[in-house]
Amino acid sequence: MRKIRLFIAMSLDGYIADSRGSVDWLKGQDNDNENIDTYSEFVKNIDTVLMGWNTYYQVVTELSPQKWIYDDFTTYVITHNELISTKKIRFVNTDPVDLVQRLKKENGKDIWICGGANLVQQLVNGNFIDCYYITVIPILLGSGVRLFEKAKQEIKLRLLKTQSYNGMTDLIYTRR
Repeated sequence: MRKIRLFIAMSLDGYIADSRGSVDWLKGQDNDNENIDTYSEFVKNIDTVLMGWNTYYQVVTELSPQKWIYDDFTTYVITHNELISTKKIRFVNTDPVDLVQRLKKENGKDIWICGGANLVQQLVNGNFIDCYYITVIPILLGSGVRLFEKAKQEIKLRLLKTQSYNGMTDLIYTRR
């Protein structure tokens, strides 16, 4: 069965966006080449991406307005907005838990939960995330959009791997 994988970055104090919704702080401590390409390794086992409307909108208006950067995957955007889907981008107005349960039963590679916080929280509350790939960025924001907010239950995790580069730390956990 396909696994549900969260791959996301957060500040040291647990935020995925600052108080303005910006992610322009997502970088290491230095402007050097000490970065490791964890993304390319991660996506080798992914063929589907799930994201909320705010994440989608930020990608197409700020982060990559000229080119859809997730073209190698089928992307589901969970939204109440009525938009026309394409072969690669499917806009759905459905419960994320129902969508994940359906997608897990289909053939394919694993499913990446890309963001945002509301989508992540719904899946955490249902204990649907199999693997957590969290990159901790060396910054304290003080406020903003929290990655994990008001969990309904305790979820025990097992640390699989850590690595540090350019002041950032990747933490990879699986459910116990």
